[in-house]
Amino acid sequence: MTHSHSHAHGTESHGTPGSYVAGFILAVILTAGSFGVVMHGALGATTALIVLAILAFVQVVVHLVFFLHLNLRPGQGWNVLSLAYTVLAAAFLIFGTIWVMHNVGMNMMSR
Repeated sequence: MTHSHSHAHGTESHGTPGSYVAGFILAVILTAGSFGVVMHGALGATTALIVLAILAFVQVVVHLVFFLHLNLRPGQGWNVLSLAYTVLAAAFLIFGTIWVMHNVGMNMMSR
């Protein structure tokens, strides 16, 4: 009994070893950069927070592109839509929680 497994993926790209290595090197550089910003302490708190947020965003993009192979090709529409929904749901969750906790704090302090 033989099983024929045909994986016709069309134009989907699963990455090459070189792209995985490039993604890994970029991820390590971004992680080391974040670590350096915190450990060096040369930046002020607000500036360090902004730099860390930018490095974190770039790190997420590196992971999405190099490891999850997310791009804006026509065949990736559902993947991009799924990512957009996930980001929207996470934003509602995070900002909703902050809003509720702020209101609870304000209401508790007024008594």
